[in-house]
Amino acid sequence: MDPSLIIGLLLAFGSVVAIVSLEGANVTSLLLPPPMILVFGATLAVGLAGNTIKDSIQAFKAMPKALLGRPPKPQESIERIISIAEKARAEGLLALESEAAVAQDPFLARALQNVADGTDAEELRAILEDEIGTRSRADHANAKFFAALGGYAPTIGIIGTVVSLTHVLENLSDPTSLGPMIASAFVATLWGLLSANFIWLPFSSRITRLSELEVERMTLVMEGILAVQEGAQPMLLADRLRAMVPDHQLKGKPKADAKETARAAA
Repeated sequence: MDPSLIIGLLLAFGSVVAIVSLEGANVTSLLLPPPMILVFGATLAVGLAGNTIKDSIQAFKAMPKALLGRPPKPQESIERIISIAEKARAEGLLALESEAAVAQDPFLARALQNVADGTDAEELRAILEDEIGTRSRADHANAKFFAALGGYAPTIGIIGTVVSLTHVLENLSDPTSLGPMIASAFVATLWGLLSANFIWLPFSSRITRLSELEVERMTLVMEGILAVQEGAQPMLLADRLRAMVPDHQLKGKPKADAKETARAAA
């Protein structure tokens, strides 16, 4: 798993706890059930109202992946495709049916099976591009749901503060209680801002980024398998696929570069 989201959230909430403690206040003064119930409950409610039930369920199903999801490793995909290319050149495209049977990636397995079945290259590209587009749209809908929650939460926090201040104005006859009541009223605004910027918007950004990386990986696989179908030479295919990936996402030194360096030294 990639821990950046968890680390970021811990540091963010830790900063709030730190400033509250340094100011001499008690953290428990922020943990008031009424404003928290209003902010989280109403935010989820209006988020649900703005989407379909299925969209909302799918968005929450994406939360574990956003928390624990591991960014794809393009180098592993490239090495896998190169081994497939070598097998296809040695044994023919029909041999890829056995590779499809053992492939753990469903997208790769379907692409290999189509190649083994003799699907036309243009038709196969259309099928794979449609699958990539469908995946991208689904992830976009999940990210959009949490982005919407991030937009609703601050306003709902203000609503909670207004409601609480109305109650404060009803008790002006008791000046000794005004301070604590006003302080409590602004807790709703605080939780609206915190939940938006510390939870919902980071989740949206995280889902979007993981989706971008996955789409890039699927595109890499698609181009690699189509090249294998055309009979591409494995080493040239390796160079082509590496050119599609930023350097920081590749581990180690490309084998082709190492061989060229050796030839140049000789």
